[in-house]
Amino acid sequence: QVQLVESGGGSVQSGGSLRLSCGASRYTTMGWFRQAPGKEREGVAAIGSDGSTSYADSVKGRFTISQDNAKNTLYLQMNSLKPEDTAMYYCAARSGSYPWLRPTKYNYWGQGTQVTVSS
Repeated sequence: QVQLVESGGGSVQSGGSLRLSCGASRYTTMGWFRQAPGKEREGVAAIGSDGSTSYADSVKGRFTISQDNAKNTLYLQMNSLKPEDTAMYYCAARSGSYPWLRPTKYNYWGQGTQVTVSS
């Protein structure tokens, strides 16, 4: 059983930075997703079991996904934040190796952490 716990969300002004963390009891392929009110959940970034990464076009060059295997922790460094990045951010895990950005590919989910970016 994979247990995921996110932390690091908060409120920042446009152009600011945040780092999200996700503790996992067992490492698999993992990703970050977000869901804004009235919108579907979307993939933000994912990292495969071999270290390969995928990013949504909207965050490329601004967000970086990384992992610390020794600490069983996944990170999402978010820079140059924009108001449109405002959403609930979720950590997710799957047993396969490919870093899909499709939410339906993931089996395990955290409860989410809120990110709010003001203009």
